[in-house]
Amino acid sequence: MPATPDTLFAYLDRLGIRHSSVSHPPLFTVDESQSLRGQIAGGHNKNLFLKDRFGALYLVVLLEDARINLKTLPEIIGSGRISFGSADLLREVLGVEPGSVTPFALINDTDRRVTPVLDATMMQHDILNYHPLVNTMTTSIARDDLLRFIQSTGHTPLIRPVSDRPAD
Repeated sequence: MPATPDTLFAYLDRLGIRHSSVSHPPLFTVDESQSLRGQIAGGHNKNLFLKDRFGALYLVVLLEDARINLKTLPEIIGSGRISFGSADLLREVLGVEPGSVTPFALINDTDRRVTPVLDATMMQHDILNYHPLVNTMTTSIARDDLLRFIQSTGHTPLIRPVSDRPAD
């Protein structure tokens, strides 16, 4: 059974990770989520669930307005040709629905099939915002605590310059 937001929050609490969440109507796209700007401080993000031609899975996390070139990404992360993972594979591996993709879903990847890839530009923000497994809330977390969370799930994140957006 996949984790729920309450399960996630309890897990973060056990790790001593501070977090705060805001409830809102369901948000499925970056455009929809921009209505919250000004209400929630920090870097706002998008998450791409990808697989390469060899079957390796990646969760690429970058700022919401960043652009990514899927043709050059494989060289940056050391993979084969990349495509989007299916909704069924997303549900199977990360336990979330499309529109709710988040690095917090790594809590559900107990087989460690997914490699998290964090954009270097995004990692310059002190506070980062993600859906807590559902798209009806946004949870803020400190950058260093995000890394602690990911590592606590048994994943080793790659921090790479994957976006076309230059550092601020």
